[in-house]
Amino acid sequence: MHRVRLQLRPGEQADYRHQDLIHDTLINAWIESGARPDQVIGASAQPWTFAPLGFHNQHQGRAHTLVVSTPSAELAAILAAFEISALRHARTTTGELLDFTSATLVHESPPMLSEQATLGVLTLSPIVIRDRSAPGKRWHTRLDAFDLSAAVNTRLSRIAGREVALEVHPDSLYLRANPRHSVLVSTKRMRNGHSAFVIGMSAPLVLAGSREDLLLAWYTGLGEKTRNGFGCIGLAEDGVGR
Repeated sequence: MHRVRLQLRPGEQADYRHQDLIHDTLINAWIESGARPDQVIGASAQPWTFAPLGFHNQHQGRAHTLVVSTPSAELAAILAAFEISALRHARTTTGELLDFTSATLVHESPPMLSEQATLGVLTLSPIVIRDRSAPGKRWHTRLDAFDLSAAVNTRLSRIAGREVALEVHPDSLYLRANPRHSVLVSTKRMRNGHSAFVIGMSAPLVLAGSREDLLLAWYTGLGEKTRNGFGCIGLAEDGVGR
């Protein structure tokens, strides 16, 4: 398990429009750092997640920090010596360039936890959960409209190969003040020129369970599409940070 922050110097930022530009930049760095392609991309890839910190609306994003995390022992060793010089990706089809080669690699310590603990977290990147109550490809838009704990535990259990039994609760006051807490994320540009979107949800959360389960969630992320930059969490007491 390992987690890092790739931080640009104060005042610097990298512009992007679609989240897959960040994903592809990180894939390039993973491979240049020694990962096999099948370890980080595709159906059999090992778990990892990321979150760009900065600003984003539906049309433009600016990132000053990338949080990258993995519970995988193999990927953790690679991430600990990430090849910063490979954090650049140019895309002619959209005229985009993401350059994080001047970033500083900061290693993050795990949260201090007892054997049974409660953890207050923020969603550094939106949580994505498929809505299976209706036909078609739809996403949940409210964290209080379904069994969030069950959805999170199902995926984490599959990754861990054992039963994960976390309790995951959104902050009640936040949901009352922000009943609309869904986020539309532009993931990529299609061949027809339109953008593909995924709907995620952002809110403070409380996680409760065993230390082992909490650390798994911390390094893996919550929900679906974590390797595409969704579900990455951070400590609420630290804020989003830089």
